[in-house]
Amino acid sequence: MLVVVEFTSARYKLSPIARQARSVAAMDERARAHASEEDEDWTPSAGDVAQTAASAASPLVSDMDFEASLAEFQELARSAGAQIAAVLVQRRAKPDAATLVGGGKLDEIVATVASTGASLVLFDHDLTPSQARNVEARLPVTVIDRTQLILDIFARHARTREGMLQVELAQLDYSLPRLGGKGKTMSQTGGGIGTRGPGETQLEVDKRKINVRIDRIKQQLEAVRRIRRQQRGRREAVPVPTVALVGYTNAGKSTLFNSLTGAEVLASERMFATLDPKLRQLTLPSRRRILVSDTVGFIRNLPHGLVTSFRATLEEVERAELLLHVRDAASPTLEEQRVQVEAVLEELGVSRKPVLQVLNKIDLLPPDEIFPPDAIPVSGMTGQGLDALLKAIDAALTRDPLMEAEFRIPQSEGRVIASLERGATMLQQRYEGNLVYLKAVGPTSLLERYRRYQWKGAESAHATESDGSAGEI
Repeated sequence: MLVVVEFTSARYKLSPIARQARSVAAMDERARAHASEEDEDWTPSAGDVAQTAASAASPLVSDMDFEASLAEFQELARSAGAQIAAVLVQRRAKPDAATLVGGGKLDEIVATVASTGASLVLFDHDLTPSQARNVEARLPVTVIDRTQLILDIFARHARTREGMLQVELAQLDYSLPRLGGKGKTMSQTGGGIGTRGPGETQLEVDKRKINVRIDRIKQQLEAVRRIRRQQRGRREAVPVPTVALVGYTNAGKSTLFNSLTGAEVLASERMFATLDPKLRQLTLPSRRRILVSDTVGFIRNLPHGLVTSFRATLEEVERAELLLHVRDAASPTLEEQRVQVEAVLEELGVSRKPVLQVLNKIDLLPPDEIFPPDAIPVSGMTGQGLDALLKAIDAALTRDPLMEAEFRIPQSEGRVIASLERGATMLQQRYEGNLVYLKAVGPTSLLERYRRYQWKGAESAHATESDGSAGEI
C-alpha cells in the first residue's frame, strides 16, 4: 500500500535557476495568452514582471501538482514491481517528528494493512532513522520510503559492473545512518581476556564493515573513472563533440536515442529504464561525426546522495559540449518537469552549457498544436522532426566548427579524396587532367588536415602550373 502526505505549510523550495525558469515560462504563457486574445504583440508591464517574479520566487509555490505527484509515485511503485492494494492520503501542516504522519494516521495505516493483507508500505517521503524505527515498530510489514524505492528500481535496472557499484554505494550511504539494533545485536563483543580493545557493540561492528565496503567501492569506481578518462583522452585526440540527452524520467530519451543512432537500447515506459550510460556515434547533415550519450532520467526530489553516487555515470553530461533537454510534450506537468531537470543540472554544475529544448512525443498531440519558438518538436517513435533536430545540433556545435575550402588534389591521392568525400559535403567537383578540384564544407579538423592541397585561386594556379607542382600555394 502507498502512503502519500502533502504538507500544506512547507512546499518544496526552488533553486534560483529553477525560480528563474518558472518566471520566464510564466511570462511566455502570459504573452501567448495576450497575443491570442488581441492578435497583436504584447509587452509586459512593470506590474506583470513583478507579479510573475514574485510568484516564481515564493517558497510556498509547489513545484509539482499534487495529483501529478501522486500519479508519479504510483508509477514508481509499479516500476519496482509492486501491486498497489490501497492508497492513503494525508494533508497536514507539518511532518510529525516521531512518525511523519502522526499517531491517528498510523493507526489507520495499521488497520488498512490488516484489512488488505498488504505486505509492504511505501511512503512518498523520506523517513528519518527515528521515524523509520517508530513506524516499523507499529507495523508487521516492511516499510520503505521514497529513496529506498528509487534505489530498488535502480538496482533492478543496473546491468554493468559500474552501475551495480554505484547502486550499492548509494544503498550503503543511505543505510549507514539508519543502522540500529537492540538486545543481542547491541551486545559487547571482544571484551574479554585475549581479545583486542575494550569491546564494541555489534552496531559498531556493522558500521565499520559498511565503511570498509564504501571505501572499497569508491576505489573501484575511481578505477572506472580512470579508465573512462583514458578512453575520453583517446577520443579527444580526434575532436569528436559529445551531445548528451538529459531530461525527466520517462520523457522518451531512449526512444529518441534509438531513432537518432539506430541503436537498440531498452526503451520502456517504466521509470529509470536507462541507468547505465549509452554512447553511440552519429553523422550530422554536415557529415560531422558526433557522439550521442543517453543518460539516466531525473525526477522530482531526486535524492542528493544519488546524484553524488552516480557522478561517474553523469560525467558524460559534464563533458558534453551540447545538452538536449528531452521533454514529454504530452505531459500535463511539462513546465514543472523542466524546472526539476534544470535544478539537477544546476547541482551538477552544467547549467551554463548550451541546451536545445526538444519536445518529444508530439505524435500524441493534435496536428495543429502550436509549440514555443525556442523548442524543437520531434517524435522519437515516428521519426517526425528528426531532420530539423539534426540541423539544429549542427548549428549549435561550436567545437570543431564547419568551414569551407577549395582543394586541388592529384588523382593519385585517392585516399585523400575519399576521406574528404566521406567526411565533408561536396559543393563542387571537377576534373582537369590528372587533378581533381573540390569545393567542400566540413569540420575544420578534417579540412585543415589536408591544408597542403587547399586551392586559393586562379592566380596561384598559374604560379603552380608553371612548375607542375600540386602542393600548397
